[in-house]
Amino acid sequence: MNPLAAGRVVAVVGATATGKSALAIDLALALGGEVVNADASQLYAGMDVGTAKLTEDERRGVPHHLLDVLHVREPASVAAYQRDARAAFGEIAGRGAVPVLVGGSGLYVRAALDRLDFPPTDAGVRAALETELEDGGASALHARLAAGDPEAARSIAASNTRRVVRALEVITLTGRPFSASMPERGRYAVDAVQVGLRLDRGRLVARIEARVGAMRERGLTAEVTALAETGLREGTTARRALGYAQVLDHLDGSSTEDEAYAATVVATRRYAKRQVQWFRPDHRITWVDAAAADPSRHLDEALSALGRAT
Repeated sequence: MNPLAAGRVVAVVGATATGKSALAIDLALALGGEVVNADASQLYAGMDVGTAKLTEDERRGVPHHLLDVLHVREPASVAAYQRDARAAFGEIAGRGAVPVLVGGSGLYVRAALDRLDFPPTDAGVRAALETELEDGGASALHARLAAGDPEAARSIAASNTRRVVRALEVITLTGRPFSASMPERGRYAVDAVQVGLRLDRGRLVARIEARVGAMRERGLTAEVTALAETGLREGTTARRALGYAQVLDHLDGSSTEDEAYAATVVATRRYAKRQVQWFRPDHRITWVDAAAADPSRHLDEALSALGRAT
């Protein structure tokens, strides 16, 4: 195991379209590591184009874990992800390799790295809340959360309906605010070091627009069409993924294809803003400027951060 990361999980975090996957590959090759996915949508088999999932060639021989482990009809569970990610860390370290965690799904990163216990779940309660969401809409459900747990409502956008439903489920089952179950930032459960990639707003927006355009050219509409035939619409988590939700609306006649991709750009910009807000307060992250023209600079800066942490 490389002495720079001996016994540690190396995490690469940040907003979408900043180049996290490429840096994770570079770090894994430099450190003798294996990559563990922390992008909730990349857990799903077949959701490739719209999640910017690396191809086998792009992975450059680096083993990847927790990709393609769910069918689109299955719900993604943060609790299950935590269990599986930590099991992967153990297996990788047991082979003398370095676990390199990469992804922008903030809660999944926190679940993998931090002390985080999960409140109970109940399928009946969740189904009732899902029905309430369908009948009354996202704004009404978020207003209910704001009335019961203002702190949680401030930290969860109304558009993030999956987390709004989960927060109300916890409140219903425990009688306690959902915010009380959130982890305290700064308390690692595993020995870890985090490197973050960041871009100024203008460059980030340009990259997002280019990425969505490339996804369209690479066949996202065809990918969503094929997944719809195997149950994407029935998936409570997968159907809400960026790009997939908007293209499903187009396939269902609610928008033109141009409108679907324009809506994807807007939704992705909003998501990136939430990612920045999520990761920015974490003082444990060493930030690297993702605007460097030479990607090798990202690796050099990340390795320097590891050296300082060690």
